[in-house]
Amino acid sequence: MKVIKNIALVSMVFLTSLSACKKNYLDIVPDNLPTLDNSFTSRVEAEKFLFTCYSFLPREGNPDSNPGFNAGDELWFYKDPIFDFFRIDPYLIARGRQNKSAPYMNYWGENSGTGSVSAFDGRSLWQGIRDCNIMLENIDRVNDLQPLLRDRWIAEVKFLKAYYHWYLFRMYGPIPVIDENLPVSADPEAVKIKRQPVDSVVNYITKLIDEAVVGDEFTGLPSRILNQADELGRITKVAALSIKAKVLVTAASPMFNGNTDFRNLRNKDGEILFNQTYDPKKWTRATEACRVAVDAAGAAGVRLYTFPAGTVTGQTPEITTEMSIRNAVAQKWNTELIWGSTSREDGNAAPSYWLQLFACPQLEPAIYKEELKGQLAPTFKMAELFYTKNGVPIEEDDTWDYANRFKPKATPANSPYLIPDYQTAGLHFDREPRFYADMAFDGAKWYMKSNTSVLAPFAIRSKALENSGKKNTRLYSITGYYTKKVVNWNLTASAAGITVESYPWPIMRLADLMLLYAEALNESGNGTAALPILNEIRSRAGLGTVESSWGTYAKAQFKNKYSTVEGLRDIIRRERGIELAFEANRFWDLRRWKTAAATLNNPIYTWNISRDNFTDYNQRIIDFNQTFVAPRDYLWPISDRELQINSNLVQNTGW
Repeated sequence: MKVIKNIALVSMVFLTSLSACKKNYLDIVPDNLPTLDNSFTSRVEAEKFLFTCYSFLPREGNPDSNPGFNAGDELWFYKDPIFDFFRIDPYLIARGRQNKSAPYMNYWGENSGTGSVSAFDGRSLWQGIRDCNIMLENIDRVNDLQPLLRDRWIAEVKFLKAYYHWYLFRMYGPIPVIDENLPVSADPEAVKIKRQPVDSVVNYITKLIDEAVVGDEFTGLPSRILNQADELGRITKVAALSIKAKVLVTAASPMFNGNTDFRNLRNKDGEILFNQTYDPKKWTRATEACRVAVDAAGAAGVRLYTFPAGTVTGQTPEITTEMSIRNAVAQKWNTELIWGSTSREDGNAAPSYWLQLFACPQLEPAIYKEELKGQLAPTFKMAELFYTKNGVPIEEDDTWDYANRFKPKATPANSPYLIPDYQTAGLHFDREPRFYADMAFDGAKWYMKSNTSVLAPFAIRSKALENSGKKNTRLYSITGYYTKKVVNWNLTASAAGITVESYPWPIMRLADLMLLYAEALNESGNGTAALPILNEIRSRAGLGTVESSWGTYAKAQFKNKYSTVEGLRDIIRRERGIELAFEANRFWDLRRWKTAAATLNNPIYTWNISRDNFTDYNQRIIDFNQTFVAPRDYLWPISDRELQINSNLVQNTGW
């Protein structure tokens, strides 16, 4: 592979005059910069620079910074939530308004000639890569830095450098590889570098991660964080290996493995940027990376989270299962978390703070709190994605009333999930525990720690003018569904105010890694080995095995679905969509599987939320006809300005 040695923000430099681009010019590393010299005079100062390298990590737990939340079809907002959502860029992508003049969620660079970096919510990750290179090139100047700590910091920075390349790769596809910074004396033409082919980028990312994980507990990355008071959120060996596994599974997937849709995406010298021939060995490589990561996680004590018995008085099996599902995400630093984002949010809010407020509806009938917005609304697609109580898809279950799923039904008197003696849609009956743990709807129960009893949870009534429903032109769910999963069960609302227990957003948790492993095994022709992995996750969710569920409850044509590569692929993908629902993974999965064009060209449906009675409310209506243009929308556009600055860059296909 040809390694490019260049500046980090290569496409943002050498404009016509220095005065016109002072901010950009600093991205070439000048000699004898006082700030840079001071940064490596001592261990204390160098540690500050290490944290600067960390500071470029995207705010993964904020739906305004992470396009995975609401730039696809998983979560939806009402037409213009600008009054309550600071910047709604991801949502505008979902509505087909992405553009190349000022791209939304631009993590490449600037959007205008004003020098305003990342004006549309992204923050240039090339700057982060630049600072990582500065750290690696200067760390030996720190005289009072112990060798073991030096080795750990180098490993952390190498991983961060790999992760920033990975983040850009996932968005833009083939990107430049920035191995080193250049001094200010570099030739202007030398900084106009081209994009590297997909396989070269992937190999570079994994090479950096391999270098980062070399060594034992004392000479590199730790397997787990021991100093939890000061270091939670720092990179561990398990986190690095898990990200490597995700990189290689992505590289083996249809988007990046023999994708002929991008056959015309070439550098100006004719170099093809997307490999054109499917390579099954990529799945073999991905499988091994997943195995190594899973083994490392197990050795470090990472395990699927389960809600401890006896945590609350009168704890029922249903509460145990529900809270095992919810707390696997929303319980801070739980046993399943491999790597959590601790990046502060707008207004210096703690991680996941805004996410919870935008997800949680009004719960207390006697207390209306405007902070609880309830706008982060799951879509009908997601409501229909979850299994029945028998652990199979609603359209494949021979015992479930699929034809009448939108008609209202009377709820029983003793359901653990539904308000008694109420009416709600048939879609909400006899579903799997993850459906009730992850979502809420008109007629649902919502258990929180503040409830006086497990038998007295909050009741969701979301028809017009009801407690959780639409009361005015803002602060409501456009679909009639609410994202329960991301709300920590310690959130409270009282006359005195709102108390939110924040938690690190799970960039990677064990269930995600296990599902990647199952997928890689199946694609490598070893579906039999994938089944126990799926079944372990399903067991935590209160479901039977894949074999018993399909064999017992599926329609005749689906009973042996799991016995073929194609059938098990469908099961694994659906299992992934359910288990990781509302965690910002579906957006990327649909792209790497190349199924986004089929999935995102469909209407977004809602309940008739402006109605105040059962009959009228339970009408499915169209809010928006979503469109996805393939292959264009599989990748982000590079802004026109970047292409003008760097004449060697080529635009992504369709843009």
